[in-house]
Amino acid sequence: MRYSYSVCRQNIASMARRWLVLGEGVRRLHVSAAFNAKAKVAMSRFEPGTSISYEKLHENIDIVRKRLNRPLTLSEKIVYGHLDDPVGQDIARGRTYLRLRPDRVAMQDATAQMAMLQFISSGLPKVAVPSTIHCDHLIEAQIGGVEDLKRAKEVNQEVYNFLATAGAKYGVGFWKPGSGIIHQIILENYAYPGVLLIGTDSHTPNGGGLGSICIGVGGADAVDVMAGIPWELKCPNVIGVKLTGSLSGWTSPKDVILKVAGILTVKGGTGAIVEYHGPGVDSISCTGMATICNMGAEIGATTSVFPYNHRMKTYLNKTGRADIAALADEHKDDLVPDKGCKYDQVIEINLSELKPHINGPFTPDLAHPVSEIGAVAEKNGWPLEVKVGLIGSCTNSSYEDMGRAASLAKQALDKGLKCKAAFTVTPGSEQIRATIERDGFSKILRDVGGVVLANACGPCIGQWDRKDVKKGEKNTIVTSYNRNFTSRNDANPATHAFVTSPEIVTALAIAGTLKFDPETDYLTAANGEKFKLEPPNGDELPARDFDPGQDTYQHPPAESGSVMVDVSPTSTRLQLLEPFDKWNGKDLEDLQVLIKVKGKCTTDHISAAGPWLKFRGHLDNISNNMLIGAINIENDAVNKIKNRLTGEYGGVPDVARHYKANGLSWVVVGDDNYGEGSSREHAALEPRHLGGRVILVKSFARIHETNLKKQGMLPLTFADPTDYDKIRPDDKISITGLATFAPGKPLKGVVKHGDGSQDIITLNHTFNENQVEWFHAGSALNRMKELQ
Repeated sequence: MRYSYSVCRQNIASMARRWLVLGEGVRRLHVSAAFNAKAKVAMSRFEPGTSISYEKLHENIDIVRKRLNRPLTLSEKIVYGHLDDPVGQDIARGRTYLRLRPDRVAMQDATAQMAMLQFISSGLPKVAVPSTIHCDHLIEAQIGGVEDLKRAKEVNQEVYNFLATAGAKYGVGFWKPGSGIIHQIILENYAYPGVLLIGTDSHTPNGGGLGSICIGVGGADAVDVMAGIPWELKCPNVIGVKLTGSLSGWTSPKDVILKVAGILTVKGGTGAIVEYHGPGVDSISCTGMATICNMGAEIGATTSVFPYNHRMKTYLNKTGRADIAALADEHKDDLVPDKGCKYDQVIEINLSELKPHINGPFTPDLAHPVSEIGAVAEKNGWPLEVKVGLIGSCTNSSYEDMGRAASLAKQALDKGLKCKAAFTVTPGSEQIRATIERDGFSKILRDVGGVVLANACGPCIGQWDRKDVKKGEKNTIVTSYNRNFTSRNDANPATHAFVTSPEIVTALAIAGTLKFDPETDYLTAANGEKFKLEPPNGDELPARDFDPGQDTYQHPPAESGSVMVDVSPTSTRLQLLEPFDKWNGKDLEDLQVLIKVKGKCTTDHISAAGPWLKFRGHLDNISNNMLIGAINIENDAVNKIKNRLTGEYGGVPDVARHYKANGLSWVVVGDDNYGEGSSREHAALEPRHLGGRVILVKSFARIHETNLKKQGMLPLTFADPTDYDKIRPDDKISITGLATFAPGKPLKGVVKHGDGSQDIITLNHTFNENQVEWFHAGSALNRMKELQ
């Protein structure tokens, strides 16, 4: 069935009402006198026309359960409960593509720029589903929260103005800089049990801690949903993680996902939803469950989710959403897995036996018990001195996290100690910042030597103006973040970054060394006495309710006809998009190998963040960072490849531009799990913009593969992974069989070597019929316009 944009325009109003279902018809949530002040603030952030309905969810679940004639996992209930056509949809885990109707879209400011530019290009007047923009990525950590936020508002004024006016024009809520990190804001305001939400950030799964299916996507996917088009997702497999026992002592929710990452590795969850269940779930707080789901992105999972329970109800009540909790109670059967449901794989973890973990360096799946990391570091030559400890981020900045860290800091202060390492604290939201300031946690953390940064991503995504070490200087940092790829935090490839819980970060920052196990080792007080840190403790939620802090939300106006969205043609930060060329109907002949990438190649390698974030709204300027972090197999160098037209060596973007100017299309050859990490679609837009046509690898990360398809690229995989070894850096490759390009039908690659010899290899793809049309049209956005 085709979906035209004329239909979208006619149905925008009705589509915007698909939000939450109840028992006897759909009720609206209205602010009443019964709500406290915090609830009133929260309710004001729900866009006009949104409603909450579990009735439709239940109806779809019922239809699908009868069709499949088997019990359903929780993941299946929520995903299949949002099917566009539950009666006719072909459903097969890991095989078919589902057409879904998400309830909500969320975008962070770095990715929202390109998403909104694409939405503007669609020609539609308003978004069809509730959507929000969150300003969290562009604030650089330098001095401290107040100063850094002020500077960010000045430096990024043009971008913030674009996002604010575009949001107002097209019906998108706008969370101003200083509001907090997108995932924390979603958890506090928009996530609820049973919702299907997509976000333009890979850590969107954070919302799974509140029983939501929240999935990270590229901006083009967000545009589809905002336009009212059914969104496609390959039917996920479901990995079950059964939790028994209970957390205690030094062990935290972070240790659960650090352990799982060690088991599944960075690609073990690809194509699957990780569903936690079992009696151990109830020992974890709602925000602790969010931590676990958040870092599920590091195992390649589509998303992660927990079943609805009393910990979620308590959190909903505390964040002004008691009505939603009451509704969830009424429909709890649809918010937990069916008895007897089957998982594709099951992992069992006894929380009572789980020990504190620390993962890294350079990859988030290299898991070590904290008790062993000192010896492992010595053996491998990793620096033992901890230069900086960093807590907070979207993964670990809850009230509970901050309270437990503060309890350790207080013990140190009582003994006359401060942190030996530098120490930073990143609140996840304005609400968290205001509450921990009121309750004294911030003062304790500052007194022990900490610097409280802005409510933003900061060092977690490379927005860190680090001064204590020089680039290239070997050093160790420990963080409570989620990702620790090479150069990720500070642009220094010699920084050994380790990921752990806020509690362990705090303890190691106090001790100043990786050779410290807080469960067994002693510290020396100022008076010379030896003492051990007592296990951390902290309240799950504030006894006095949350302090909402400053109101940083801009509601879209009911009438936006007079709102102007300007993009200056001379801007270096923003650039209106030009459509990509359509496929010319021919095979792709003699594509030059631009670079054969060696080893891990994440989206950070393909399109670096840090200082490049300022160009996220300007495709041509940000394309100057394309693949500058990838390792060239020819010379083991970074950003140094041979220009086959001139014989000279140059940077990857420079050579690509030269090829494009001379009419030579090109291909990138890569290794396993290519494109893991962030959801940034710039890693797909840049190769297309600079003349690339094919990315040929052993395997892809899910989001990046989809992003490439959306931009009219051909993401292909070797049918025989050893064929990777047949490709030489100076080869040309032709892709044949495109005249009959179809789902499930491999293509052929003719590899032409410099010595005149050839290899013919089989190339697989995962395109479905709609995605083949994206390729024919030149991009998904082009195809969207064809259907108007």
